[in-house]
Amino acid sequence: MTAPFTPGTVLDPLPAAAQLEVADGAHFDVVIIGSGAGGGTLAGRLAASELRVLVLERGDWLPQEPQNWSAEEVFQKGRYVSADLWRDRHGKSFQPGSHYFVGGATKMYGAAHFRLRERDFEAVEHVDGISPAWPLRYADFEPWYQRAEELYQVHGQRGEDPTEPPCSGPYPHPPVAHEPRMQKLVDDLRGAGLHPFHAPSGVRLEEGAMPFSRCRKCNCCDGFPCLVHAKSDAEVLGIRPALASPRVSLLTRAHVQRLETDAGGRSVRRVHFERDGVPASVSGDVVVVSCGAANSARLLLMSACDGHPRGLANGSDQVGRNYMFHNSKAMVALAHEPNPTVFQKTVSVNDWYFGDADFQWPMGNLQMTGKTNGTMMKGYAPLETFLMPGWTMDKIAEHALDFWISTEDLPDPDNRVSVDAGGTITLSYTPNNQKASQELVRRLEAVLERLYLKKHLVERQIYIQSPMTIAAVGHQSGTCRFGSDPATSVLDLNCKAHELDNLYVVDTSFMPSIGAVNPSLTAIANALRVGEHLLERLGR
Repeated sequence: MTAPFTPGTVLDPLPAAAQLEVADGAHFDVVIIGSGAGGGTLAGRLAASELRVLVLERGDWLPQEPQNWSAEEVFQKGRYVSADLWRDRHGKSFQPGSHYFVGGATKMYGAAHFRLRERDFEAVEHVDGISPAWPLRYADFEPWYQRAEELYQVHGQRGEDPTEPPCSGPYPHPPVAHEPRMQKLVDDLRGAGLHPFHAPSGVRLEEGAMPFSRCRKCNCCDGFPCLVHAKSDAEVLGIRPALASPRVSLLTRAHVQRLETDAGGRSVRRVHFERDGVPASVSGDVVVVSCGAANSARLLLMSACDGHPRGLANGSDQVGRNYMFHNSKAMVALAHEPNPTVFQKTVSVNDWYFGDADFQWPMGNLQMTGKTNGTMMKGYAPLETFLMPGWTMDKIAEHALDFWISTEDLPDPDNRVSVDAGGTITLSYTPNNQKASQELVRRLEAVLERLYLKKHLVERQIYIQSPMTIAAVGHQSGTCRFGSDPATSVLDLNCKAHELDNLYVVDTSFMPSIGAVNPSLTAIANALRVGEHLLERLGR
């Protein structure tokens, strides 16, 4: 007989107090720095083994509080954005849209889990240059993509997307149903000769049994933290399950400062960090860096020593180079008819992903964003909307269709992360592939205006008091690319640093190119792949 529910019942097993406190100088089999899509997933993968694993997270647990779902707090006040200041290539300070919490950037993402296309793993010619071939191919990643979709409870429908790569199985969950206005958009796009498909979404949703579903299909998913843990993020599906094992430990508020090598410079001997301002260190047989593309590069560069004078694992001078983050625009289209959709992020279009008859080069991906309201619009574009009352913005938002338009930016060694002596990041970035992005926007404008739009699209700003420029770091990748040649790459095919025996980098840093779709699923799949390698290496 099932035990009755009693007040105080918890959904997640409580970790022992010892798992959340670690003695200075302690040793582990694996130390993971960062708990996002890479580190959090890896921790979950290793938890079932006999390995002793420590996760060091710079941030704290993101509080579950009413403000999680407040558009004013999230989009206007930037409640969960880090206080970091970076510099651009001109030395001007800016605040990146970074979020340091258990679960990393996945706490705020839209949970759009696309696979890279099969051709994305090969050399692809773009209008501005070549997107390089990966050292592995799609077939090498496909089993891990399948496992990643299962782990992150991705909802989708095979066979709708003409660019869909070969898949070994169906999506683990049915697609999220279109609400009426989105279904009309789909029907209209199909009538215009396009192939809209259900966007793959990582949410903990049971649409056929909503009384038992954690996800409620609310309008506080894309860009918000989820108050009820219904988003498939790395905290909920990586770190929390990992902590069910007594062999896994987590230290929050542990900001890693540098990695110290042994005398020969071949292994990381100690991980130095500060916790609440108090210095401490730990060691591990294997050390995994998973801080995000910019901060992983920062840590390696800050760990320069006699044996690695240009930064750890940087004999090739490639650490920090080839930073990518997508040519993306969030666009608001104003239609005659109202759009009462609540959960809007269900439609995507890839018909122009690899070009068309009039533009032979790749253009990219279209998908819906979360449905905007007036408060969110004022947060996106505070200067443009300063004199407009909230009720006016709400009226405008009632007629808005909200699109995310994403074009690949190409790896450029001069687009790079560097650091000064104090550890401040300089992100030097010059945009490329802009013509492809413009062509994609024109095609969407033409189709929508032909269908039913009254006015042109209006590009909106993404981050608090910042346009969609380098401050938008949600899709950051590159900086520690993997490859077979130590002269042109940082990591080997298992994401181990060429120059060190026990150092791995497991986040989007490893990617030689970014494609035109969200990189989260690729990071998760790669973490599972590297996790399998580490289990074999450590004999577990």
